Amino acid sequence: MASADMQTPENVKAACEKFRTTYKTLRDEIGKVMVGHTDVIDATLIGLFAGGNVLLEGVPGLGKTMLVRTLADTLSLPFSRIQFTPDLMPADVIGTNIVMEDPDTGRRKFEFQRGPIFAQIVLADEINRATPKTQSALLEAMQERSVTVAGHTYKLDKPFFVLATQNPIEQEGTYPLPEAQMDRFIFKITVGYSKLDELMTILDRTTGTATPSANKILDGRQILEAQALIRDCIVAPHVKEYAARLILATHPQGEHAPNITNQYIRCGASPRGAQALLLGGKVRALTDGRYHVSNKDIADTALLALRHRVILNFEAEADRVTGDDVVKKILEATPKEPVRV
Repeated sequence: MASADMQTPENVKAACEKFRTTYKTLRDEIGKVMVGHTDVIDATLIGLFAGGNVLLEGVPGLGKTMLVRTLADTLSLPFSRIQFTPDLMPADVIGTNIVMEDPDTGRRKFEFQRGPIFAQIVLADEINRATPKTQSALLEAMQERSVTVAGHTYKLDKPFFVLATQNPIEQEGTYPLPEAQMDRFIFKITVGYSKLDELMTILDRTTGTATPSANKILDGRQILEAQALIRDCIVAPHVKEYAARLILATHPQGEHAPNITNQYIRCGASPRGAQALLLGGKVRALTDGRYHVSNKDIADTALLALRHRVILNFEAEADRVTGDDVVKKILEATPKEPVRV
């Protein structure tokens, strides 16, 4: 909770300026290693400062893992990488109780050995290569920031982030993530192919002798302070209503549902989608030099926040309609200003 002194206009303005500077420095530092994909970097950082978990999807070799590792290099936080494979078990993620013997008394007791989830930045690499049982081992950590084993709950250190990569579900050997787990990712970011000039730079960097690296920029305390500042960003009632109407527009047969929703969506977005819209909008506003969220901030966040939260029906699959297609049409059909009767 910010003190009364911190709430003066001068101090708020100074804190916002500091955040913008920090954000730009962090983005530039990641750009020393990552070539191109500026929209992907921005979306990942917005998710980080919004305090959510992020899912990056793309075919192998596009730099998803490198982005997460580079981000971890810029943050002074414990980092762990979990390579998801079909034979990975839940205990390999969260840890397990093992029998330990006291060397003095010879008595045996169970002792909990922590798994790689007990870091503050966790890379779940190729998360959809593992079975749903193992995928679900992350659920409690992603939502409650805790892990329960044998009836005992262990709290995770804050800040805590799961940054997951996944291959497109059409590829062989993948298991679609459960809807409950998808909903726990604040954003789903699609990673595309590099452009010609970007690919030339990648070749120069990866086939030569010089290997760029990123420096530490932020620690855990600074991240928590930035997240608290973002939550204090102002959202006008009409902007909040616009975000709510976008969520309601994803609910089939609902009052605000356009035709495309009724035609192609089987299940719409949850309130977590509205939270993602507002938090992402707040980060966009502050990085743009504003102290209040606009409808454009909400609209610009919609694809990231909703593309994985709309569950399509068989008709959409038959017509080759994607979640992005539906969300874009919903944005077009939903007026930014309230329609009063």
